[in-house]
Amino acid sequence: MRTVGLISLGCPKNLVDSEVMLGILENAGYSIVTDPSEAEVLIVNTCGFIEDAKKESVDAILEMAQYKSTGKCKKLVVTGCLPQRYKSGLAKLLPEVDLFIGAGEYYRIAEILKFSGKNLFVGTPRYIHTASTPRKIATPKHAIYIKIAEGCYHGCSFCVIPRIRGKFRSRTVDDVVKEAEQLIASGAKELNLIGQDTTSYGVDLKDGTNLVKLLYRLSELKGDFWIRVMYAYPTSITDELIEAIATLPKVCKYLDVPIQHISDSVLSLMKRKEKGSDVRALLAKIRARIPGITMRTSLIVGFPGETKKAFGELLEFVRQGHFEYLGVFAYSKEEGTVAARLPNQISDRVKMNRRDIIMKAQKPVTKKLLGRWVGSTLKTLIDNSHTICGRTEGQAPDIDGITCIRQKPKRKINVGDMVNVKIVDVADYDLIGRI
Repeated sequence: MRTVGLISLGCPKNLVDSEVMLGILENAGYSIVTDPSEAEVLIVNTCGFIEDAKKESVDAILEMAQYKSTGKCKKLVVTGCLPQRYKSGLAKLLPEVDLFIGAGEYYRIAEILKFSGKNLFVGTPRYIHTASTPRKIATPKHAIYIKIAEGCYHGCSFCVIPRIRGKFRSRTVDDVVKEAEQLIASGAKELNLIGQDTTSYGVDLKDGTNLVKLLYRLSELKGDFWIRVMYAYPTSITDELIEAIATLPKVCKYLDVPIQHISDSVLSLMKRKEKGSDVRALLAKIRARIPGITMRTSLIVGFPGETKKAFGELLEFVRQGHFEYLGVFAYSKEEGTVAARLPNQISDRVKMNRRDIIMKAQKPVTKKLLGRWVGSTLKTLIDNSHTICGRTEGQAPDIDGITCIRQKPKRKINVGDMVNVKIVDVADYDLIGRI
C-alpha cells in the first residue's frame, strides 16, 4: 500500500498536524493522492471540540469507509482529536476503521501504518513538531500557518482541549525562526502564528522566552512578508506585545482575541480569569496604541446560566462596535466538562436564536468599521489571480472577509503578489478595491 489520501477537519492547528503526517509519509515513500478513490490508505484527521465538529468527523469517516468497496482503500485510519477523546469507545462505534491514532501519536504515522489488523494508538500527548520535521504544506505556499505551541493550561469550564491536546508546550524561538526561514525561502508571504493560546508562548520553557521576543526575531528575517498573531488570550496580552504589534512593520496590525463573553456572571461560570471591565479596558488600550488595528473575536451564547440580562449586556457590547470580525458559537454541552454539570442549561432553540441575534447585530458594525478604509490604499496579498482577490493585513485567511479587485488590472497579477489596492467600497464583510 503506497498511495495515501488525507482529509483534514477542524482548525488550522489540526491542519498543521495533517501537513506533518503528509510530510512524514512522503518521506517514507508514500505517494499522496487527492482523489480518495485512488488511495490505498485513507486518513481522516478529526476534530472533536464540539458536537457539530464531532458529527462532521463521523460523517467524513463513514464517507471514506465507502471507498473500501468502491475504491482502492485497504486501510482506513482515523487520527486526531476524536480518537484522543473517546479512545476505545470510538473503535466500538466505528468498526469500519482499521487504525485509531491519537493527537499525540500522529508523528508515528509511517510506523503505525505497518501494523496489520485493528489497533488503537492513543497515549498522553507530549509531542510537538520541529523545523526539521518533514511537512508537506497543504495551503497555498504564500500563506502559511506556523504552530508555535501545543496544548493548553487554562481551565475554561466549557472546554475539552487540555484533555485532548495535553499540557501546554512551546517550541524554542530558534526552532520557530528556522522553520520561518525555510518557509520564506519557499515563497511564504504570510506567517500566521497559531497555538491554543499564542500569548502564553514560552511560559513553560522558564527561560524568558515569550511571544514578543519571537516577533522581534521573526521581524529581523529578510523578505517582504507579514506576521500575524492568532488566538491571543486576553489576560496574556501584555503592554510589550501591544507595543510590538504597534511598532514592528512586518507584524500585521491585527489581533484575534477570543473573549467568549462580556458579562461578569457568565465569565465567572466559564472560569475565565478576566472580568468584563478588564476586556473593555484591554480593547480600549489596544485601539489607542495601535490606530487602525483590525480585531476579531469569538463568542459563546446560550451558556448555562446566561440570563436574559447577561445576554442583553453582550448584545449591547457587540452593538458598540469593538470588533471588525466576530464569530459566534451556540454553547455545546460537552461531556466531561464542568459546564456540562452546571444548572440552568439553555434550550437549543434559545441558543440558536441568540446566535442569530448577535450575528445580525454585528453585520452593520463590520460594515461601519470597514468603511473607514474607503478612499485608502492598502497593501493586499493576492490569493486568487483569476477573480483577482486577496487580503489586507486586517483579513486573516479563511475566517475573515476578503478584498476583491473590481477592475481588471492592466498588469498581470499572480498569486502571492503584494499589491497596493485603493479601497472604493464595502460589501458585507469584504472590501472592494481597484489597482
